[in-house]
Amino acid sequence: MLRAINERTVLEFIRQMGPVSRAQIARDSGLSKPTVSQALTTLEHANLVREEGRSSGGKGPTAVLYALNPRAGWVVGLDVGRDWVRAAIADLKGEIVARRDERARARSADTLIGQLGEIAHGLAAEAGIRWKQVTVAVLGSPGVFEPTRGQVALAHNLPGWGREGLAERVQLELGTKVAFENDVNLATLGERWRGLGKDVDGFVYLHVGTGVGMGLVLNGQLFRGSTGAAGEVGYLPLGGADPRGAKVRKRGALEGGLGASGVVAEARALGMRPPLTPKRVFDAARAGDPQALAVVDTVAGRIALALAAIVPVVDPELVILGGGVGRNGDLLLEPVRREFGTLSPFHPRIEVSALGEDAELVGAVSMALDAAQDRLFARSSRMGSITV
Repeated sequence: MLRAINERTVLEFIRQMGPVSRAQIARDSGLSKPTVSQALTTLEHANLVREEGRSSGGKGPTAVLYALNPRAGWVVGLDVGRDWVRAAIADLKGEIVARRDERARARSADTLIGQLGEIAHGLAAEAGIRWKQVTVAVLGSPGVFEPTRGQVALAHNLPGWGREGLAERVQLELGTKVAFENDVNLATLGERWRGLGKDVDGFVYLHVGTGVGMGLVLNGQLFRGSTGAAGEVGYLPLGGADPRGAKVRKRGALEGGLGASGVVAEARALGMRPPLTPKRVFDAARAGDPQALAVVDTVAGRIALALAAIVPVVDPELVILGGGVGRNGDLLLEPVRREFGTLSPFHPRIEVSALGEDAELVGAVSMALDAAQDRLFARSSRMGSITV
């Protein structure tokens, strides 16, 4: 048991810091040099790590450097939304080797699941990878995954997505281990891995798009809550909609006032002519349209109000705005900061996501890498060594 723990510690250290020398692993991990040597021998035999050159510079002889073997397994990330499906396949270092973005066939759950299978297997073929080499896939979508029922709850924007047995059907279609996660949580993990939250132990990711949701990192870890529903801030009784209405209770008052449909409704109420979408509204605001600019002010005020309700509860260092609406930082950032300052005595940094529409997909790959490492390590522990 202790040996496995030590091997896992060395593997995680190499993944985070590699290429690294045996001496550096011992020095920085707190393990003894003999323990590190023994762990490295096992991990090399399992094909999980490999030698990758030698150290250079400094005094004394050079040392062998060890790194994760990127081809020990492959991962697939899938981001499923109402309008788009985005997918990528990556090696164990997170290097994306193939990617696709397609309009979602969201007429029904069956058509969408079929599309996921086509995309995932097509990516593997494009990358020259046999599907059985894929260790794990992570699928992100709106809603809260209920593992006991294999069901996604609160995914109102995807027809049929809340049916029982969804997970089993997706796994059967893909033919590999599939993990499910809320799309906003994945965007938050993406920011934690390769975005503005990389070195921040406490931050909020506020997604404003078709829907409204929040991801929360506390003490460096994603916080999901007792049932996985942490961050469903679309249900806050804010945003200009009456929270007592049946439709608003189903989808949430804040989402009704701040999501894409709320932006369109506000634009219509102010006299903007159809066809209306959030993109058209924000493009018109950039062109100086006074009605569109008034919509932007309203949206900024509602975002600031939502943040004024959220920030005192968790006291984040950073707030990241994302989603199709929230990413319009050139129009929203300054008024959100200004209005928030009038509503709250707190002073988190408020920024717009640097990952843009890729945040969810980056997070899916990040989560898949963690899961793949767990599965490959467990397999190597059972078998003594593996050949990939």
